[in-house]
Amino acid sequence: MDDLSDSLASEVVQELADLGLTLGFAESLTGGMISSGIVSVPGASKVFKGSVVSYTNDVKINLLGVNPEVISEFTEVSDKCAEQMALGASRLLGCNIALSVTGIAGPGGALPGKPVGTVYAGVSFRDLSYSFRLQLTGDREKIRIATCEAVYREILHLVG
Repeated sequence: MDDLSDSLASEVVQELADLGLTLGFAESLTGGMISSGIVSVPGASKVFKGSVVSYTNDVKINLLGVNPEVISEFTEVSDKCAEQMALGASRLLGCNIALSVTGIAGPGGALPGKPVGTVYAGVSFRDLSYSFRLQLTGDREKIRIATCEAVYREILHLVG
């Protein structure tokens, strides 16, 4: 990744350790990159429970419990799918905070109304669950790194 990502990941681990909270992910377009950034931080084992790389819809549905009708109606690149992915990760991993990402890193794969760089993130924290959309630019690697950084920032915002 890059220095900013590393710095944000370190800050996430420190904040969650200070608060006694645990973390988990469900990653699609990032393919484990968010988790890798967290586990590269010394002391990550105090906060990080695990991650599901849910690159295919089968994994989203069968492991994370995403409703197939959500994917049929809204596609896997949607706010509803991201939120269900986060809820599934929270349930599966038994963590306090779970985040998910699903999107289009490119160069192909654009969908109607969802160009390359469209990313949805889902959040599950205590009784709160929601999703948000990112519209990122750049090549595949820049989109994936920007997604990681956005997730780390969202965690810090959530607990700050």
